[in-house]
Amino acid sequence: MGRQTRKPSLDTHLVAGNGLLDRRHLLAVGLAGASAALPLLAKAGELNIEPWMTTPGAPFEGYGRPSRFEAKVVRTFVSAPNTGGTGSARTPLHRLNGAITPNGLHYERSHNGVPDIDPDAHRLLIHGLVERPLVFSPETLSRYPMESQIAFVECGGNSGALYQKEPADLDAQGLHGLLSCAEWTGVRLSILLDEAGIDPKAKWILAEGADASGMSRSAPLAKAMEDSLIALYQNGERLRPSNGYPMRLLLPGYEGNMQVKWLRRIKLTEEPTMTRDETSKYTLLTPDGKALQFVFPVEAKSVITRPSPGLDLKETGFYEISGLAWSGYGKVSKVEVSADGGQSWGEAVLQEPVLPMALTRFRMAWQWSGGPAILQSRVTDETGYRQPTRDALITRRGSRAIYHFNAIASWGVSGDGKVSHVYA
Repeated sequence: MGRQTRKPSLDTHLVAGNGLLDRRHLLAVGLAGASAALPLLAKAGELNIEPWMTTPGAPFEGYGRPSRFEAKVVRTFVSAPNTGGTGSARTPLHRLNGAITPNGLHYERSHNGVPDIDPDAHRLLIHGLVERPLVFSPETLSRYPMESQIAFVECGGNSGALYQKEPADLDAQGLHGLLSCAEWTGVRLSILLDEAGIDPKAKWILAEGADASGMSRSAPLAKAMEDSLIALYQNGERLRPSNGYPMRLLLPGYEGNMQVKWLRRIKLTEEPTMTRDETSKYTLLTPDGKALQFVFPVEAKSVITRPSPGLDLKETGFYEISGLAWSGYGKVSKVEVSADGGQSWGEAVLQEPVLPMALTRFRMAWQWSGGPAILQSRVTDETGYRQPTRDALITRRGSRAIYHFNAIASWGVSGDGKVSHVYA
């Protein structure tokens, strides 16, 4: 009798409790190797001749639009009462894939609406502790050497609802949607500062926007000279007005409010300027009543985007757990996923390219048996910093904080497949 081979059981690929699978191994052997345990996700059948195959399609458009069947893939808005354009628009993270955010879905935070700026009239002034104050137009900047950086931008208040005592009944967009990632193209700020001539006494910059709120923030001169851009383009096209047209400051890895949009002025100073948005706001209140000021980098953080609230499980079987991880301190080194509320962890696959200060997509194979589950992710960055638990973060920072929430987030899966925000 010939030798018989036995297809491997899915149990042999388990890397953590409650059905987490080694996705690397599944991909290496092919899902067919585990087909005895996996339901068929697609079955053979006849293809119909649909109406759109029998009539001519739509003509060309000057600027392409998404399919009408993707109408749910939009931003959601939160505005302050009676303030018009003051508020935020959140990215639908749970309805996207990959790591780059389309321009029309990039999150927005505005303090007094989006200004309608004529680029021919707009100017950028560099002054203060410099040898020669300089003024640049967008056209002038376009003649300088340009470079591109892929970088995330995250509002300091993103995920702030997780400081609350009870879990908010929100989805990934409502909780974590003040986060996006793009390819930014522009001129190195260091080139312009060198041209102006930096006074040795200068240690800080003040960046000011041209919106009606006069939004401004201080930032260390060292960061400005390291990797900062005056960005003119976003994902290959000119900046959208809601993201700073015709130019914005990009400080990779720093909280979003510092990356001033509609940039009109950079002043070199000896000390921070103590503007409204770095004294009354964007500080971290601690349990002893004191506030931490000038906490600039975004700490390592991750969130599962699928499954998540609004994307419920329809039947038992194989699923891919997917999400995003990032760190303002550099590259993502490792992402681990748990399906049992943190009792056990399996290492996820990181989708290339893994870049510093950029969103990184992670993926994990999961066999859902139909029982309850609590899905979590935690990231470790290249400095060795590991994302803390919610309890650990609140113990250190208190529950009255608003900004820089970066603890582990949890999605609960019930027996009927419904996914909701929970604390674990």
